[in-house]
Amino acid sequence: MATVVALHAHPDDESLLTGGTLAKLAAEGHRVVLVVATDGMMRGDDEPDPRRRLDELDRAAARLDVADVRWLGYADSGHGAELYADPEGRVRFVRAGVDEPAERLAAVVRDVGADLLIGYDAAGGYGHRDHLAVHAVARRTAELTGVRLVEATAPREIAVRVLTVTSLLRLTHGHDVRRARTWFTPSRDITHRIDVRRQLRAKQRAVAEHHTEAAKSGRTARLQRLTLRVPSVVLAPLFGTEFFVEPGHPGHATSLF
Repeated sequence: MATVVALHAHPDDESLLTGGTLAKLAAEGHRVVLVVATDGMMRGDDEPDPRRRLDELDRAAARLDVADVRWLGYADSGHGAELYADPEGRVRFVRAGVDEPAERLAAVVRDVGADLLIGYDAAGGYGHRDHLAVHAVARRTAELTGVRLVEATAPREIAVRVLTVTSLLRLTHGHDVRRARTWFTPSRDITHRIDVRRQLRAKQRAVAEHHTEAAKSGRTARLQRLTLRVPSVVLAPLFGTEFFVEPGHPGHATSLF
């Protein structure tokens, strides 16, 4: 059996983007190590508990049968134009550059003897700067360690179609449809499609542990609340497959191993 290290930007990304795959890998007997770059906290006045989201991450990881959870030690970089200093002196992830986080991740990869590293696609999914940083850091870590790399993604065309519907339902903004034309990966370039229909209930339970994000008003929070309200059998056509790109991989596969 293999050891898989999955790098994610913030707590809840792991469940929304790859929760089914992580649960499936664990069920197949592989050791799954979840690494989060940031603790997901902006350190505002509405965030009195600095470990709140990391605690939620631990509970979500347990729902997915993840063996180990680690934090690289960085703070959330946020969405805004300005990148404020962290009140507790922690470095915002994007201010750390590429080499330092890659060295920290490489230490984890070597420590656990990873056979596979999961990062993010070149678009950073929907373009969040921390997600773009995950892409760069995972690529650099693969160079440093020689570990096999796959990058979590989704078909760009599906993202556009879903956002067109959700914008009509006023769950997302209309301008997201235009932006989505540069998100994720064109379907033709996706190399791995993983059937996670049997893991959808575990994925929902993991998403449900991220109470802090679900209480917000943004796009991700609205998507999170939607996935919790809908029965897993209804979600299957949309969320029953998870997608990956393997750099330099010429073909298409239905398994990571």
